[in-house]
Amino acid sequence: MTAATVATLLGLVLVHLAGDFLLQPRRWVESRQDRKARSAALYLHAGLHGVLVLLVLLLAGASIAFTLAGALLVAVSHWLIDLGKSHLDPGKLHWFLLDQALHLLVLLGLWLVWVDGAAPLTMALAWLTRPETLGLAVSYLLVTRPMSLAIALALRPWSQDVIDPGTLVAAGARIGMLERLLVLTLVLQDELAAVGFLLTAKSVLRYGDLRERKDRKLTEYVLLGTLLSIATTLILGLLVRSLLWGG
Repeated sequence: MTAATVATLLGLVLVHLAGDFLLQPRRWVESRQDRKARSAALYLHAGLHGVLVLLVLLLAGASIAFTLAGALLVAVSHWLIDLGKSHLDPGKLHWFLLDQALHLLVLLGLWLVWVDGAAPLTMALAWLTRPETLGLAVSYLLVTRPMSLAIALALRPWSQDVIDPGTLVAAGARIGMLERLLVLTLVLQDELAAVGFLLTAKSVLRYGDLRERKDRKLTEYVLLGTLLSIATTLILGLLVRSLLWGG
């Protein structure tokens, strides 16, 4: 795979992001939601994406026939996907992610056809089946729900003694997941000092809240959970580094 083919893929993604987020006025989105298939803005938006893809493929040196077919494919698929999204709740994160994933899959398919996709797919499969890649996938999976459940079970003997009605439902678990993902990434990048900075930042954010509540049990519970979360992730990260990269 040459640098030019990778640059073409990045160019397709770049113009998609520009077309969807920089070159789409708010009134276009509102028109699409209100008028659905009768919205002129929906056609303008889809056509804009077709033009942007046409420019990228021309610059990449694709044939005129392939360029025109690819631009038409993107424009039509974008119109269909956005039309489907207009019938859904635009405020839901999962619909937004699905919308973007479908657009990007179309662009990826177009790119694979242009570069004769066997080579990129073979390279991707070889990368995905490497022990290092599988080890990283297992590590990042472990620090999400599995470790959240393990920490919750470890803290269960003290959870009944803590009453904290002023927090969001399940917010602690999600904060813990993000915290562990950051810690694992920093450990794997050998940025242990940054882990200390992350722990300090969290302590500063929680200090005022815990001080105002004057609840020693809650303070000890939060501290125990934080230290358990970070300590287990540090150990996992160091173990992964030792097993996969020898240190």
